[in-house]
Amino acid sequence: MAQGLLIDMDGVVYGGDILIPGADAFIDRLLKNDIPFMFMTNNSQRTRLDVVRKLKRLGIDVEEKHVYTSAMATGKFLAGQIPQGTAYVLGEGGLLTSLHESGITLVDTDPDFVVLGEGRNFTLEMVQRAVDMILAGAKFITTNRDPSPKKKGWANLGIAATTAMIEEATGVNAFVVGKPGPVMMRSARKALGLETADTTVIGDTMDTDIQGGVQMGYKTILVLSGITRAEDFRKYAFKPDLVVNSVNDIALPLDWWKK
Repeated sequence: MAQGLLIDMDGVVYGGDILIPGADAFIDRLLKNDIPFMFMTNNSQRTRLDVVRKLKRLGIDVEEKHVYTSAMATGKFLAGQIPQGTAYVLGEGGLLTSLHESGITLVDTDPDFVVLGEGRNFTLEMVQRAVDMILAGAKFITTNRDPSPKKKGWANLGIAATTAMIEEATGVNAFVVGKPGPVMMRSARKALGLETADTTVIGDTMDTDIQGGVQMGYKTILVLSGITRAEDFRKYAFKPDLVVNSVNDIALPLDWWKK
């Protein structure tokens, strides 16, 4: 049975627009050894092709089949709930594309779903329209609930803040598709063709990738090249199976693959 990897990107492969040293060599090892893997990102703005092009600029040459986004998971989820359903969307490129590919029709009135993704191009007027639709019975879905980095000059509020605003205005809690939620964690594994026992998650955040992996019964590897520091472990009731400084420190095959 094949063993494979679900790999976070920001903080694991790159930081912003800078390649994390050794990440390109690690991915090259996976490709050369035919180890199944997929980059798993909560960002719903980018299409698969957008992600592939960014990675190529950083020296990592992969294909669209190696990318799985929260937008893709959202499209599959909605299609499973109401096939050929309708949605009013606050979001951009990648999300719009994925919903269309899943057979969801984008509408401006009386939708089955209101779907929130990352974006800078929707207005407060559009948010108010979304609020009215939810109050009228539309289901409220958000692609993820990643927080704002809370840095001066950051280009948008962050999807967690926008989600909270709409929840407050409607009294309706959003259904969150992305990491660490089980919908995306399971959907990505199935897209890669793996069984639960054969899946390992690599991430830099305890609250998303590692927590999601632990809850799903996957093996987990935490890299310290991103957000989490070793001293942060005491805050959590769960722990990763392996901790390394960066992906380039991961020895293949993994110990649990040998059993």
